[in-house]
Amino acid sequence: MAIQEEVQFEGRPHIVDFIVNTLLLVTIIWLPLWVGSLVRQLFVRYRITNRRITVESGWMGQKRYDIVYREIRSVRVIPNSIVGGLFNYGVVLVNTKDGTQIEMKALPRFRELADYIEERLDRRQPSPATRS
Repeated sequence: MAIQEEVQFEGRPHIVDFIVNTLLLVTIIWLPLWVGSLVRQLFVRYRITNRRITVESGWMGQKRYDIVYREIRSVRVIPNSIVGGLFNYGVVLVNTKDGTQIEMKALPRFRELADYIEERLDRRQPSPATRS
């Protein structure tokens, strides 16, 4: 019998990130940021469950990162901008114990989801080795 996963969040980056970057495209300087938001909107999907975090990216979801909570060392929250604060989206950085950093940009409900991830981290300290 398989353990059921409860999905807390599944979806794409927040659409307002793309809309704001499109509106600011009138300045040619904003072009690289607009391209980045377009690529995120088209090719990135996030899934946060009670067992793991999954980030799919690349053409047709070719790259997939699955991180179980016991592998996570820390979680950091970075507010995106004033607009991100108004529409409740931002960046969540997940650092794993092997040194990998996963960056979830324009994540909707980012503070709530970061708290959800933090609650599931294994905070047990390894017992110190006893000396004889």
